[in-house]
Amino acid sequence: MILVNQKPDNVGAIASTLCLLHCISTPLIFIAQAGSLNCCSAPPTWWKLIDILFVIISFFAIYNSTRTSSSKLMKASLWFFWFLLFFIILNEKIAWLPINENFIYFPALALTVLHLYNKKHYQSNRY
Repeated sequence: MILVNQKPDNVGAIASTLCLLHCISTPLIFIAQAGSLNCCSAPPTWWKLIDILFVIISFFAIYNSTRTSSSKLMKASLWFFWFLLFFIILNEKIAWLPINENFIYFPALALTVLHLYNKKHYQSNRY
């Protein structure tokens, strides 16, 4: 948690990138698994919970990034894409709306880019 407080944009960019890689690799892993095994058609529970972990880590990273960012637009953009990512993940679990799974790539990539941009251009040195 200390790292999230001291370098929130680094942690946020890493968490968003890992989330994106998790989303990209999931279909590939299960296609390979389906081709080699006939036992399991659903992902393991621990794999499905990783995205919740990424959302929690990114929440704290965005919270701390917005506390030190000097741009109101950057703050609003970070929170907008976090809520969009959270909604898509929650919708994937509960299935409220028929949203294509590929839409999760957009907010994950946007958060990575925004964290890196915020770090370079808008981060004040309060820590």
